[in-house]
Amino acid sequence: MKILFLGSPKFSVMVLKKLLTSSHEVVAIATQPDRPSGRGHKLKPTELKSFAQENNIKVLDFDKICQHLDEVEKVDYDVAVTASFGQILTERFLAIKPCINVHPSLLPSYRGATPLQSALLNGDCESGVTIMKVVREVDAGDILIQEKVSINLCDNYTSLETKLAELGGELLVKLLDNFDNMLANAKKQDNTKATFCKKLSKEDCFIDLNYNAQTLVNKTRALNEMGCFILIDGERVKIEKLIDASEENFEFDQNGLAKNLPKRIVLKCNNSAIEILSLQSKNGKMVSAKDFLNGMKLEGKKIN
Repeated sequence: MKILFLGSPKFSVMVLKKLLTSSHEVVAIATQPDRPSGRGHKLKPTELKSFAQENNIKVLDFDKICQHLDEVEKVDYDVAVTASFGQILTERFLAIKPCINVHPSLLPSYRGATPLQSALLNGDCESGVTIMKVVREVDAGDILIQEKVSINLCDNYTSLETKLAELGGELLVKLLDNFDNMLANAKKQDNTKATFCKKLSKEDCFIDLNYNAQTLVNKTRALNEMGCFILIDGERVKIEKLIDASEENFEFDQNGLAKNLPKRIVLKCNNSAIEILSLQSKNGKMVSAKDFLNGMKLEGKKIN
């Protein structure tokens, strides 16, 4: 089959790589346009666009693809496949050819933009991939194929994204190999069981010590690529990894820092404690707690 592939971030690249090993032909990709990035605000392409250009795949990069449907209709394809595309598709686009979506959750759970992060934030022990027909309502189309995976305690966003993207690519090829039959046997979602996830911002990465240890551990797992942080005397310090330290007994100072631990950073949180294992100050590099304390003493500093 001839495929028009729509996506943007690393997840879509990993799915596309698996698709390219199959007998199906990717005739073009559609992605978000280049955006300003970094301190210099230089235009940066999406990861999918960069990959497509490196592999000589035709690129369509429209700010709103549905305002360029005359050009889309000129593309010779059989099926449109979306994977973390990031744009709403109109009825006119969906009427051109069949359109399916590779979604990293067990729909109808976690419809929306952040299913991976939401599963980790909630401490779920399983996730999965659903490939469904695309309809106007977000992630509400009929299910074509679905498979579960376990979430391990060591999984974070990066590892879970890889796990689900690899599975998504495998399921996509399996579906396309038997497309007409799977399309005919699509199953409607139970909308009464639907749950939704919101978009996340940098402010959602704040390690708020008013929450309990497990909630904060889950946050660092879910948002590791966005970069969680605490404030030390008002300055953001990036947190890479922390653990639940609630089973130990500590004495804390007035700022919530455990006393008499010269090589560890343990902070009081809501009815429990967390230990920060690696962190990064502004203009510094990610280091262990021990190395961080060699350069900065935390006693007397406001931590929140």
